[in-house]
Amino acid sequence: MNQPLRLGIAGLGTVGASVLQLVQRRANDLAAGSGRAVRVTAVSARDRNRDRGVDLSPYAWFDDPVALAAANDVDCIVELIGGDEGPARATVETALKSGKHVVTANKALLAKHGLALARLAEGQRVALAFEASSAGGIPVVKTLREALAGNAVTRISGILNGTCNYILSRMELEGLTFDECLKDAQRLGFAEADPTFDVGGFDTAHKLSILTSLAFGVKIDAEAIHVEGISAITPLDLKMADELGYRIKLLGVAERTATGIEQRVHPTMAPKSSAIAQVMGVLNAVTIDADAVRAITLIGPGAGGDPTASAVLSDIADVARGQISAPFGKPVDQLDDAARAPMQRHEGGYYVRLTVVDRPGAMAKIATRMGDHQISLESILQKGKGQRGGDGATVPVILITHATSETAIRAALEEVQSEGVVTEPPQVIRIER
Repeated sequence: MNQPLRLGIAGLGTVGASVLQLVQRRANDLAAGSGRAVRVTAVSARDRNRDRGVDLSPYAWFDDPVALAAANDVDCIVELIGGDEGPARATVETALKSGKHVVTANKALLAKHGLALARLAEGQRVALAFEASSAGGIPVVKTLREALAGNAVTRISGILNGTCNYILSRMELEGLTFDECLKDAQRLGFAEADPTFDVGGFDTAHKLSILTSLAFGVKIDAEAIHVEGISAITPLDLKMADELGYRIKLLGVAERTATGIEQRVHPTMAPKSSAIAQVMGVLNAVTIDADAVRAITLIGPGAGGDPTASAVLSDIADVARGQISAPFGKPVDQLDDAARAPMQRHEGGYYVRLTVVDRPGAMAKIATRMGDHQISLESILQKGKGQRGGDGATVPVILITHATSETAIRAALEEVQSEGVVTEPPQVIRIER
């Protein structure tokens, strides 16, 4: 049998501890499947004395993860520190420059520095593997890079953040507000003390940038992604979505259009009949549209110790077998510079909620402004009775449009606001047919 693959794990949080346990539990099967033993030989973390529920005494300890990455008795660094700079970046760069394989779950690092790191890996002929970076335990990276190699992908969309999906699911099922659900998610450990990265859509955007590169053979371009979060979603929006046959999901969407690659993250009205609308709670889901397979949907846990460790271990097994491929499906120098499709050119249906002053002629002005921009209305719904406010009684009015452009809907709503017939900024949610 070949010499063992010696692992150094940098970062011993929930995922790092789970990786340690999973390597121990699956040691015999890993050896049988890859033809060589896989052993953790060294670890690094900020606090040596913290109880992680796993015995660390068999492993060499490094206070500095960069020193671990340079150690001579480690073949593969498993980077689970997190963050796009600092120790995480230095550890990965040092490992690659030292000719070591790297397995990482760090989507922020890849979104910002993935191409440069891939060049390093390719130059050293070592692995830079990141199955755990984009959808936790869902094997979407290998699906795009390997299983669908015979397909031309046209679109990829998904629920890529379990925190947001949990909050929206609770809001829908229990009629709770965003703030109420967020506090509960924080109490249960599904959301961070500062939840902005998750609920603002930025976590989803980092993951989407990686999947876009794999799906379309283009360079990562995280800055091209239009990003919106879920904090403005109300129970009324979810109730209306339900009545109209939709569920609201925070989706990351990338698709090839006539003007380039469109990348967007935002709340979306997904038809209840779609597979992705059925995904509730903390689960993730990814739908891939391609020419040969048409559409496939992968569903599973998108975070957590064991699911993420499962994805990490799949990469470790590939390294042990000697399966080293270009990180983004083909060499970095062969990735295309994708033309950015401006969000303003996006076309589709829209859900618009307006808080309208309850007086004669208000709706006529709204309809006129919509018509001025060639926006056809599928339906107009008034929900509930008027509520007395500082500007008089108001009523919530829901507009459902036929397909139109982002430019047209934004221009029309700006003019509606200038008419003085609405008292709050409009709520706009795109509809996926």
